[in-house]
Amino acid sequence: MPTNNDTFFCEDDTGLCCPQEPASFYVQSHENKPLEIYLFIDPLCPESWAFEPIVKKLQMDYSPYFQLRYFLGNQLRSMNPSVKETSIRHLVERAKQWDDTACRTGMPCDGNVWKENPISTPKKVFIALKAAELQGKVIGVKYMRQLREALFLHKKNIAEEDVLIQCSDHVEGMDRQEFEKDLYSETAEKAYHADLKTMQEMDVQSFPTLLFFNDNVEEPGLKVPGDYDYEVYENVLTDMLGETPEKCPQMPLEQFLSFYRCVATKEISVVYDWSYETVEKEMKKLQLKQKVEAIPHRFSKLWYYIGQE
Repeated sequence: MPTNNDTFFCEDDTGLCCPQEPASFYVQSHENKPLEIYLFIDPLCPESWAFEPIVKKLQMDYSPYFQLRYFLGNQLRSMNPSVKETSIRHLVERAKQWDDTACRTGMPCDGNVWKENPISTPKKVFIALKAAELQGKVIGVKYMRQLREALFLHKKNIAEEDVLIQCSDHVEGMDRQEFEKDLYSETAEKAYHADLKTMQEMDVQSFPTLLFFNDNVEEPGLKVPGDYDYEVYENVLTDMLGETPEKCPQMPLEQFLSFYRCVATKEISVVYDWSYETVEKEMKKLQLKQKVEAIPHRFSKLWYYIGQE
């Protein structure tokens, strides 16, 4: 007989415990999972942002098989950009790169931020993310999402302290006063430098990069840099497990939306294996029930979850 709680649904015959809602992706499991995956990202990098749909789908389909750990790195040569890096020409080139990435991947990001409101001191962003993570993984992930939306969608300079704090106000359960204190804490600084150290030890050269480990300590792990088709990651899971993993059933769309609050058409399409036309159809049903709002963007449509009727 299957058993379930607010977080997992378990099948007795297979022993597979699948997520009931996305918060379970970030909760430390009491059972040992056969794989551990290190995900190295630059939260300011459009390629890492465009990788979000793949990450969400891996978690939705196969989270019983792996524990995911985030590590932050940066593609800027310096955490405080030089005069050359902030020149008009450089900023225009970066804006074009962002727009090209949005067109190619379907994940919305607005390169005009580099012309209108360029990031001043990126290191503040990384310290803020580690400060948020001190309040738990779920809070940390939700805060990172808020920051990235502020940057990629709303063209805000997320290195400004007032923006960092405003984003914390939009994360349910986050303690703003604790966060403001941790922004300048040695603990957050050390946590960020620990991520950089791990990145160097694993010889990570680009973002995003996934590093797969199984329970055989003699094996060094399998590194997959870059963004590939989803089937590539399924094949890596199969190789590392030594068998084909069972796919979890899809969680209800509203559970997915209620956790992430604001998602792009591309994310829903990838996670649920739907065409853009099917996404539009399903989301319009929720629109009629006044559960979501459609938010047009330069390169895609966003869907904001309002809540229950």
